[in-house]
Amino acid sequence: MSLARRPLLRAAGGAAFAALAGAAGSVAAGATPPAVLQRPALRTPLAPGAAMLALARAGRRLVAAGERGIVLTSDDEGRSWTQAQVPVQVSLTALRFADDRHGWAAGHLGVLLATADAGASWTLKLDGVRAAQLTLDAAPDDAARKHAQRLVEDGPDKPFFDLEIGSAGALVVGAYGLALESRDGKRFTSFAPRLPNPKRLHLYGARAAGERLLIVGEQGLMLRSLDGGAGFEALASPYKGSFFGLLSARSGTLLAYGLRGNVLRSTDFGGRWAAVNTGVPVGISAAVERDDGALVLLAQTGDLFTSRDDGLHFERRPAAPPFPATALAPAGKGALVLAGLRGLRRVEAA
Repeated sequence: MSLARRPLLRAAGGAAFAALAGAAGSVAAGATPPAVLQRPALRTPLAPGAAMLALARAGRRLVAAGERGIVLTSDDEGRSWTQAQVPVQVSLTALRFADDRHGWAAGHLGVLLATADAGASWTLKLDGVRAAQLTLDAAPDDAARKHAQRLVEDGPDKPFFDLEIGSAGALVVGAYGLALESRDGKRFTSFAPRLPNPKRLHLYGARAAGERLLIVGEQGLMLRSLDGGAGFEALASPYKGSFFGLLSARSGTLLAYGLRGNVLRSTDFGGRWAAVNTGVPVGISAAVERDDGALVLLAQTGDLFTSRDDGLHFERRPAAPPFPATALAPAGKGALVLAGLRGLRRVEAA
């Protein structure tokens, strides 16, 4: 199974994963952690052109993250960028902010970082060594302990793919069913034993709305909690391919998106799903809601799909030129900033 964060990376196979992971690899139990977990990200004027995998807003600021621990901030809606201080050289795959200053980043080697200054500097909160041990500590039976022991023996080589945050804590999901949570942002525990995921499929996306939480992954996996994560149920999915993420709109509408242009829409948080026609067989990498309520999907080619009727219909805007895209964020006045394997691109409102 591929460990790539997005479909365009997965198509490149092991070479793409190796390039994004940098010098990282499997580490035997008790061995010295990889150097990339102990060295700060290199500061370089070429950083805005690096492969970028995640984007988020921190109030009026834009924050981007990507390969080898590079994090960039912009205070002019994506027109210029400043490199942040990051304590690791590990590729980062996900960003979320609770407010205009406090946020989290997750990535390869089980890395979880926190910021309290709108992304200008980051602190390491978790790595794959600790994540594997927490998974072992929570294992409820022999089969789970055997799987978790393999994670410990493999070392910190498993990536996180997405995270969701609350006012103080965070929830993070990743490869081979990795799932950890913290209520206070300090102490983490594994909640994988509560997930009906016997095949330990990769978990690619997680979104919450109040006490409701939905997690999606490969092979059409959909796991829902209606009680704040205390218990989960597996939902019947109308699509058996991988889902790469979720968009929870302010209206309450939920979109699940993934391989081959597949998008599903629900107005009851996963109770019922309806297919949305994108008209393209290309993987959907990301989705956002603009300030004006429009919902925007991003294809791996850089094409944009905009809906002004709460996700019922989408209008395509082809990328010019094509751009291998991984993430997007609103940039004010209808503009968008895209992240991709060639850096960052600002797209003005149509």
